[in-house]
Amino acid sequence: MSGFVEKPQPVQVPGLIHLHTGKVRDLYRDEAGLLVMVASDRTSAFDWVLPTDIPDKGKILTQLSLWWFERLADLVPNHVVSTEVPAGAPADWEGRTLICRNLRMLPVECVARGYLTGSGLLEYDEQRTVCGITLPEGLVDGSELPAPIFTPALKAEVGEHDENVPYEEVARRVGAETAAQLRQTTLAVYGRARDIARERGIILADTKFEFGLDEDGESAEAGPTLVIGDEVLTPDSSRFWPADEWEPGRTQPSFDKQIIRNWLKSPESGWDPAGETPPPALPAEIVERVQARYVEAYERLTGLAWS
Repeated sequence: MSGFVEKPQPVQVPGLIHLHTGKVRDLYRDEAGLLVMVASDRTSAFDWVLPTDIPDKGKILTQLSLWWFERLADLVPNHVVSTEVPAGAPADWEGRTLICRNLRMLPVECVARGYLTGSGLLEYDEQRTVCGITLPEGLVDGSELPAPIFTPALKAEVGEHDENVPYEEVARRVGAETAAQLRQTTLAVYGRARDIARERGIILADTKFEFGLDEDGESAEAGPTLVIGDEVLTPDSSRFWPADEWEPGRTQPSFDKQIIRNWLKSPESGWDPAGETPPPALPAEIVERVQARYVEAYERLTGLAWS
């Protein structure tokens, strides 16, 4: 059992139709047919959406995504049309709202890994592979891979695990040509972002992207355009590690919600992640520490002060 501890009621805004409430984002359609994505301060762990928000989290994710979209524009177009808040929307939507073009989203989480950790480490320890890709002997938690690899997963519903799959399964589902384009674009974007992050003292261990096809912009010759959507290169979709603390062979310090996972697994929380009881509320001290890590990631990457 997993999902929302308490699913929030969507905000009703004149002229907007509510389409979906996800782990973090609420999705609407406006009168022009564009999608309106609003990043909340919700957070999730162990496939549960927790009952405690992290202040400013949605704004940080949105602003960091916009910063990255600018730096990736020559590699792949993105889905953002505008950041203007719709008339009649709550004031809190400022800074966390994206107006986006409609895409036919592809049912693949496009994951790039430059370092071994997480679910990739579990598979490697058992089979010396990640998503069917054979890796050298002797790697440990946090090891840098000989070269970045594309390790796709199939998207799951809220409360379910994404499923790692071999590349051949992606080709079967979306076609060989689109699969090849997904792999090439994912690795190109990862490579660009890894180098930018490294200059700022941050290791981009792995990250995931979502892509869609812009069929409104297709031509008879080229077909639909591949467009990157959702969020990109945030602490929610990526593992960011401080480079000066990197030490293979252990769990790395990180700029993501690992602080939350560690507390939920601790005796202090009194909660069993493997059980069916919903997780408890987070203590104020944990909320403050997590918020500080998100702010630090934003400031170190962008060089801008968060206010």
